[in-house]
Amino acid sequence: MSAIRLLVLGAVRRHGRAHGYQVRNDLEFWGAHEWSNAKPGSVYHALKQLAKQDMLLAHEVAPSTAGGPPRIEYEITERGTEEYLALLRASLTSYDQKMDVLSAGIGFIVDLERSEAVALLRERVAHLAAWRADVAERYAPGAAGHIGEIMNMWIHSADAGAEWTRGLIERIEGGAYVFAGEGEPFVGVLAEGDENPYATGVPDPGDAR
Repeated sequence: MSAIRLLVLGAVRRHGRAHGYQVRNDLEFWGAHEWSNAKPGSVYHALKQLAKQDMLLAHEVAPSTAGGPPRIEYEITERGTEEYLALLRASLTSYDQKMDVLSAGIGFIVDLERSEAVALLRERVAHLAAWRADVAERYAPGAAGHIGEIMNMWIHSADAGAEWTRGLIERIEGGAYVFAGEGEPFVGVLAEGDENPYATGVPDPGDAR
């Protein structure tokens, strides 16, 4: 799974409607350009591709302030929402998700109901346990020389991943955060014109995408 699809769909959904620079700005505000492939070019490309796939609806609005072509604002479609939720759920359950995908999923976890978030995370713990057991069955310390340290690393990764996930489950079950259906959640997006302290400084090409 690519984190960029989940990130872009989620960012647009948070705004209702957003242009490319807003999406990029939010992802940089969340630090996603550091821990994922959400670089400016990837963000704009993903927006265009998702629009072609009917995941996003593109609206032409007022011309850009730079005098170029009309700015395009994007709105998530019903199909896009279905894709977004499917990606979100998958990001939270699989033991072998890349760190950027898992990070994106955690960033949007409050878009789910609390009970579902807990159930998905419990599924992740079960998958980690099964993966660890499979690795441990084939791991004999010292039998494969230093190459055996790869499996040793996997076992430690499974243990650390399970411990962190159980801690998150405990915090969620203890009432942390505001989930879907519980009221106004923490949104964490920048309003139009707000300064982004984490911006990369790469100029936006006319806000036209």
